[in-house]
Amino acid sequence: MPRRTATMLASTLMLIALLCAGVFIPVPYSEMSPGPTVNTLGDHDGEPVLQIDGHKTYEASGHLNMTTVRVTSAEYRMNLVEAVYGWLAHDNRVVPHETLYPDGKTEEEATQENAEEFSQSQESAKVAALKALDIPVKSWVVVSTVVKDSPAEGRLHAGDVIKAVDGTTVKKPADVAELVTEREPGQDVVFTIVPAKEQTAAEKEGRTPTETQKVKITTAPSDDAGEKRAIVGISAGTDHTLPFSIDIKLADVGGPSAGLMFALGIYDKLTPGDLTGGKFVAGTGTIDDNGKVGPIGGIGMKTIGARDKGARYFLTPADNCAAAAEDIPDGLTLVKVGTMDDALGALKDIRSGKTASLPKCPTG
Repeated sequence: MPRRTATMLASTLMLIALLCAGVFIPVPYSEMSPGPTVNTLGDHDGEPVLQIDGHKTYEASGHLNMTTVRVTSAEYRMNLVEAVYGWLAHDNRVVPHETLYPDGKTEEEATQENAEEFSQSQESAKVAALKALDIPVKSWVVVSTVVKDSPAEGRLHAGDVIKAVDGTTVKKPADVAELVTEREPGQDVVFTIVPAKEQTAAEKEGRTPTETQKVKITTAPSDDAGEKRAIVGISAGTDHTLPFSIDIKLADVGGPSAGLMFALGIYDKLTPGDLTGGKFVAGTGTIDDNGKVGPIGGIGMKTIGARDKGARYFLTPADNCAAAAEDIPDGLTLVKVGTMDDALGALKDIRSGKTASLPKCPTG
């Protein structure tokens, strides 16, 4: 066989081998891409996203779109060819698999966690919107979770209302840990609670709960390095009773990042006029009960998805501004927000046409 032919054959075989390796050898990466955006002021799958009953509502035009990111599943194993294509594609991001699924988290675990975060974000959005409108919301401290095999397991339950710890009234979730850690590991601590069932029954009947219980728990040492703290194995949170019904109908979405846009949508529905002035505004960001906006993941994918849908303005959490400004889609203005009030102020400027005064994400 002539040397030239042999060389070409060897090169071809090597190329085939490399292509096969690229197709069949998995790499530890996952892919993110722009997901759907949904107008919180409109309908989704044939029904309004925001459904409010028991309070006067108003028609709202324009768009206040929440944005999402698509990710490959925990079980999906990307090959080298797909990873290289993803790195080269402008609208996709290839990231280490553990970024999306840390500690070997399964698809089921990730979905459950996202569903819980989504549910909590909805509740915080409702509370933030009502507080911004000066509509009173009743709140109390509750047991959010109970750690398996902890001293509290079987003694306290998720949803129990914590009235006091060792006789001291609890006013916010942080009070619980502070009061428990005043004890030494191995000492008893007494919780005064309203059982979750009693609280639920009282809410349905429109009355103040009357049944309280005292629960004594022997504390255990924490797993911290160094000095041990007294713990009982619960996390405390806040629950609320709204003065009227607000339902958010949006399936197949997870995570906390739609909180800001839900809050703005609720605010718009409960006030006359249009927050957007008919403009197409999208955005993202977590929100807490007091209207503070927090950062999210996948900001670059969300800005691309928003602009592709037609958005002109994008409400961007302050802590995501730097990353978002690295690659701004053509025609999209990134508006920096840190609170619900910031977002309302920005929307006022947008609907009045005073866009020069918008707090934009800095570039360069």
